[in-house]
Amino acid sequence: MRRPADIERLYIDFDGFFASVEQQAHRHLRGKPVGVVPFKDAEHTCVIACSREAKLRGVKNVMNIAEARERCPDIILVPQSPDLYRRAHNTLLSEISAVIPIDAVKSIDELTCRISPSERGDPCALGLRIKKRVADNIGPFITCSIGFAANRQLAKMACKAGKPNGNMVWHPDDMPGPLLKLTLRDIPGIGGRMEQRLMRFGITSIASLLATQPKHMRKLWGNVTGERLWYALHGYDVQTPASGRGMYGHGRVLPPDYRTAEHAKSASRLLLIKTARRMRRDGWNAGRVWLWLELMGDDSVHRSAWLPAVHDDQAVLTALEGLWANARGSLPRRARILRLGVTLLELTPAKERQLDILLNDDKKRRQCEKATAAMDALNRKYGRTLVSIGPWTPPPGGYAGGKISYTRIPRVEDFW
Repeated sequence: MRRPADIERLYIDFDGFFASVEQQAHRHLRGKPVGVVPFKDAEHTCVIACSREAKLRGVKNVMNIAEARERCPDIILVPQSPDLYRRAHNTLLSEISAVIPIDAVKSIDELTCRISPSERGDPCALGLRIKKRVADNIGPFITCSIGFAANRQLAKMACKAGKPNGNMVWHPDDMPGPLLKLTLRDIPGIGGRMEQRLMRFGITSIASLLATQPKHMRKLWGNVTGERLWYALHGYDVQTPASGRGMYGHGRVLPPDYRTAEHAKSASRLLLIKTARRMRRDGWNAGRVWLWLELMGDDSVHRSAWLPAVHDDQAVLTALEGLWANARGSLPRRARILRLGVTLLELTPAKERQLDILLNDDKKRRQCEKATAAMDALNRKYGRTLVSIGPWTPPPGGYAGGKISYTRIPRVEDFW
C-alpha cells in the first residue's frame, strides 16, 4: 500500500449548508440566527440545521425547537426548501469543478478532490481560489471549510478541525502532530459506543489508537473497517471499495393535524410510490417491503412483506395495503402517529429477474410494469405527477420524498 510523501487530497465541507443557503437566497435572514425546520409553524419537532449565528448562541443541529428557543429567543425558524438546496448543490459543484476536478461527492454538502502535482506546492492558494470562486459567482454567505492531507480520511479530519470557513493543511511531514491534539470522537466513524469499546481495551487517546496494531484494530471493529482506518490515520492512500445499494426508502414526520391512521396511510402510499420510482430509475427490483410507524409516547409498529422481485407501483401498493391491514390490529384506538417510513429491500437487478414458478404471474407482472413505465413517461414529459395509481395528495409542507437529506442528493424528479 502506497504512503504519499506529499498532499494529494482535499476535502470540502460547506458550513451550516442548509441555513447558509437560506441566508444567501433571502436577504432578511442574513446575519441573523436561523434554524431550518421540517415544515411551517413547526413547534414540537427539532431544528434540522442552524446558521453560524445560531450556533454561537448555543443552538445545535437536531435540537428540540423548545430548547433552541430557550437558548436563542430571537431565532428565526424557516421551513425546509429541499429543491433550493438541490439547486445550490449543483451550482456549487459546477463552480468548484471550474477550479479543480471533483473526485467524489460524499453528501449534499461534502466532496473530495485529488490535487494535481502542480497544485501541491501551495494548497492554501488553491483553497483560496475555490472560496473566491464560490463567493464571486454564488455569494459570500455560503462558506466552506477545506482540509488538505495525504489521503481522504486525513483531509476530512483536517477540514473539520479548521471549521468554520477554514483552510487547514496537514502535510505528511507534520504528522501525526495535528492528530494528537484531537479526541477519539473527532475521528469520523467513532461514535459514543465505539469510544466506550475502545476505552474498555485501554485505548483512550489518539496516541494510543495510533500505537495499536492494524490486526487488533480489525478485531476491535469486527471487520476490515478498523484495519483500513489504521492505515488511513498513518497516512496511507487507502482505497475503500464502493458499497453496493441495499435499499430504497423514504420517511416523513407528520404535521400535528395529520397524525391519524388514515392520513398516515395516505402519506405512506405517496412515499412508497416515490421510493419505487427511484428504484426503477436505477434499475432494481425489490424482494421485500417494510412499513414503520412511530407513535406518540415512544411506541412503534413495524411490518414487512415478501415481494416477488418487482418494481411496479401496483405490486408495491398491493403489498402496502396488506401491511396496513395487519398493522391496524396493533395500533391503539385513536393512535397518534408521529412519524412513518417505507422501505424497499432485498434488491436484485431488474434485468436479471427470475420468475417464481409457483406464482405463474409473469403475464400480469409484465402488464403492470408496462403500465407503470407509461405513467413514468407521462410524468417525466410534463415534469410533475400527472398520473398515479389512486389519489395523489401530498401532506402539508410539500417535499414528500424530496426532503432534506445529507447522504442522498435529490433529483428534480423527487419533487414531483
